[in-house]
Amino acid sequence: MQVGMGLRQEGAGFESAVAQMMNNHWQPEGYAAPNAVVYPWQWLWDSCFHVLIWLSLKNVERAQAELAQLFGPQLPSGFVPHINYVRQPGFHRELWGSDLGSSLTQPPMYGHAVAALCRAEQAPPARVIEAAEAGLWFLLNDRRRDAAGLVLLAHPWESGADNSPRWDDFCPGGFAENQWVDEKNRLVSTVERGPDGAALANPEFVVGSVGFNALVAFNAREMATVTGDESMAEAANQLATALDLRWVEPLATWVDTGAAVEGSGRCRTADALLPLLVTEDASVAAQALAQLVNPMALGSEFGLCGVHRGEPVFDPAAYWRGPVWPQLAYLLTLAASRFDALVAQRLQVATRRGAQCSGLAEYWHPDSGQGLGAIPQSWAGLALVEVV
Repeated sequence: MQVGMGLRQEGAGFESAVAQMMNNHWQPEGYAAPNAVVYPWQWLWDSCFHVLIWLSLKNVERAQAELAQLFGPQLPSGFVPHINYVRQPGFHRELWGSDLGSSLTQPPMYGHAVAALCRAEQAPPARVIEAAEAGLWFLLNDRRRDAAGLVLLAHPWESGADNSPRWDDFCPGGFAENQWVDEKNRLVSTVERGPDGAALANPEFVVGSVGFNALVAFNAREMATVTGDESMAEAANQLATALDLRWVEPLATWVDTGAAVEGSGRCRTADALLPLLVTEDASVAAQALAQLVNPMALGSEFGLCGVHRGEPVFDPAAYWRGPVWPQLAYLLTLAASRFDALVAQRLQVATRRGAQCSGLAEYWHPDSGQGLGAIPQSWAGLALVEVV
């Protein structure tokens, strides 16, 4: 009882700090910059998470505005770019070949954001719901799939896990930031595109990411609860079924399909456990949940390690090689709540501790809570959002 009371008191002060950060990051164009110096533009899944934070802060006006703004550069096919340059169109024209947005996408967290607003009886305008539907249908119908039925990435950045060790097989000599751009800082041009420029696939990066697919299925299910579209719900269920077949019991993780299926695609990472959001297999879920709280696996005092401690590439301070990422901690806490409330509570408390200790950092060291990356970073406020 005393512990719970302490957390509530601690949470009240934390809410004030998050509100101040979010207000400081708010841009007149209608979105919160993840970090005004490092990330001044609008990022797709960041803004979807911001919607949840604004909703938790009871600022529905900004939640609605931020969600609507991210669809500004949406293409006719439904494709939603992962960066919106509304603040300064054309800033990265050479990189993307586009003025308003990037030419890649990110996990479609807008399905969850729309559903969260609707559950709070603050439904977005019809045009925003329609835009979110179109974005999901693009991924479900137009994006290329592999023989296993998984939606393919067109680029590692689309997964959100930019430098994940699961891409190492595609990086001879080691992962490098310039691996995916040419000498003129333009995006490598092997991406196959549709008539309107929407990314469809990449023959040089064939990956059916289980994490990305889990988020597509999860968000499609969320959207279907809003629209009542049974065809979208069925498409999500089919994708969830395909994901169930990717579980590898000896590794206690789901494994990507594609060119690295026997190599780096088997690396045990936090995002590889995102199928917990959509699986109905309680036995498999129990094994995955055990990884989240095991201090020899992904468990830590300050959240969830991004990479399993038993992996040779594990580095608790290196970008996407081991630190805690608050957006993944939020999603896996949400997933855990489907099966085990106590595990979910442990994850939530640890993530909040890490967010506070790190100074609301972009990501942080799992064993010390030391802030890493951009500080502060808006999505660290997810630690405030109640998901259990």
